[in-house]
Amino acid sequence: MPEGGLLDTHLANLAAALVPYRGCEAQLARWGAELAHRLAAGGRLLVAGNGGSAAEAQHLTAELVGKLRHDRQPLSAIALHAETSAVTAIANDYGYADVYARQVRAHGRPGDILLLLSTSGASANLLAAAHAGRDAGLTTWALTGPAPNPLADACADALAVASPDSQVVQELHLVTSHLLCEYLEQELPAALAASTPPAPADRTPSGPVRAGVEVVLDGGTGQQVDA
Repeated sequence: MPEGGLLDTHLANLAAALVPYRGCEAQLARWGAELAHRLAAGGRLLVAGNGGSAAEAQHLTAELVGKLRHDRQPLSAIALHAETSAVTAIANDYGYADVYARQVRAHGRPGDILLLLSTSGASANLLAAAHAGRDAGLTTWALTGPAPNPLADACADALAVASPDSQVVQELHLVTSHLLCEYLEQELPAALAASTPPAPADRTPSGPVRAGVEVVLDGGTGQQVDA
């Protein structure tokens, strides 16, 4: 193989996938804005994946709990695989297919967002999590490889990277995570303003105001009495 052959092949596969990926801008902006409003209102993002996709999930939650570029309030996001004691206990007691679904049922609340990452779109534990999230009232999103695939079909919305190379799929999932955070941080000031209840209007008292200790005169003795 000539020098640079592996590099050229890899970059050629990545470049080929970038062409259709450019068409995802509107979806990325929509997801980022929706994340901003859900999290600003007190919602939570749950993320799960296997292997390299688990690392991608934890990368995304780190950017949200921490920051991407500029200082801001922390946002609630949990990478489900990182709870290792829960993962191993669930796998031991219920089977590996339930390691994420059980956590979704424990942590998810209606209105939260569940994001599932899979290059194949066929992982049994992620499919179980998608069904658990739907049943619990969460909004379910998938990041997958080429569609159609079972996980994309099981979720309310999906971004499918059009590449047969799993390495390229994971690389564009990382790009997706960064762009989601970019769009989220762009929308966050408006989301925070919309989620802050207005301060109560000033009211003019309709009756006497009693503040501190009230002093009255005893009619019979003329002495002060604390009421």
